[in-house]
Amino acid sequence: MYKKNLVYIAACIGMAFFGIAFIVMGSILPVLTGKYNLDAVSASSLVTFLPVGVLLGSIAFGPVVDRFGYKLMLIVSTFIVLMGLSGLSFFDNIYILRLSIFLIGVGGGMLNGSANALVSDISDDKQRASKLSVLGVFYGVGALGVPILLGTLSKIYSYEIILRYTAIFMFICILYFLAVKFPRPKLTQGFPIKRTLTQIKEPALLVLSLFLFFQSGIEGLFNNWTTSYLKSVLSVQEGDIVLSLTFFVLGMTVSRLLLSYILQKLKQYYILIGSMALSMMGIVLLNYTISFPMAATSLFITGFGLAAGFPVVVGTIGSMYKETTGTAIGFALFVALSGNSILNYVVGYISRAFEISSFPVFLAILLLMQAIIVFTNSKIITNNN
Repeated sequence: MYKKNLVYIAACIGMAFFGIAFIVMGSILPVLTGKYNLDAVSASSLVTFLPVGVLLGSIAFGPVVDRFGYKLMLIVSTFIVLMGLSGLSFFDNIYILRLSIFLIGVGGGMLNGSANALVSDISDDKQRASKLSVLGVFYGVGALGVPILLGTLSKIYSYEIILRYTAIFMFICILYFLAVKFPRPKLTQGFPIKRTLTQIKEPALLVLSLFLFFQSGIEGLFNNWTTSYLKSVLSVQEGDIVLSLTFFVLGMTVSRLLLSYILQKLKQYYILIGSMALSMMGIVLLNYTISFPMAATSLFITGFGLAAGFPVVVGTIGSMYKETTGTAIGFALFVALSGNSILNYVVGYISRAFEISSFPVFLAILLLMQAIIVFTNSKIITNNN
């Protein structure tokens, strides 16, 4: 029999590693650009290997984890990220660089899906969203840890040395995964391809995945486009504009810590409604911002509101598909990450056609579409929490 606390720690470690995998490329891109003499186009094409890998890892992990279990998946996915980091730190070949970035993406996508599905499986219906909320905090630990490490230690060590020590730490954690007993695989033989194809066509799963499409897109847009918007409306220093993004992450982190308690006390449907209302309040404030404190406040409020989306909806999917949790959550995360990529492209087009000043309006429209999904499918959320 496995011990839930030890397994939960393993899932949190996996989610922190996903944070590292998702952020490491952006953190070292300026150094890589200079090292390989990349122009803007080459640097941009290099970055695309990461999201492509994450998408493939997200959709591939589900059937594998349902068939072979979480221990193998966490070990393999962590090892893939480890190999990618090693490739970045040991080799000076542009082709190996691309392969390494792709491997980091694939492993990261697998870690993200595996950690979410694992926590969903070991939690009961009342605790599922709460534990998923805390799990999301560990993504922030990994994501914030990389730039902090690089910023702090880069004056003493090169980025290659820092990445190598990170890879060594991952290897130590693999030993922990090997020592811990995990839940048994749900499928004893074969891959239920027909059942999987039927499952991903179910309206309930499609609707919840569409919600995550917009959720992931909105979160990604804030991370990628807020600085450009604030540059156009505020006369403040460059450093202050970049600093404002930390308030978005801070709001989301504080909210998820509080949600770990609140989700056990209140109905998740009402929490979701309240969270979207808070997010809309933050977006409206962002639209009328005239100062750095006002911008920071709006980003904190929005991050605080957006924090509930993934834990509640992923928890709902986990409750609905307990026999094939990995496959269902993997499909939903694939759709979610697709939303991140597609909506970022759309905003790029909109910013050229209508200027970046329309950014908050576009965010508000996306949030309204989420609200429509929630209001028209309230029974699905209410009956599975």
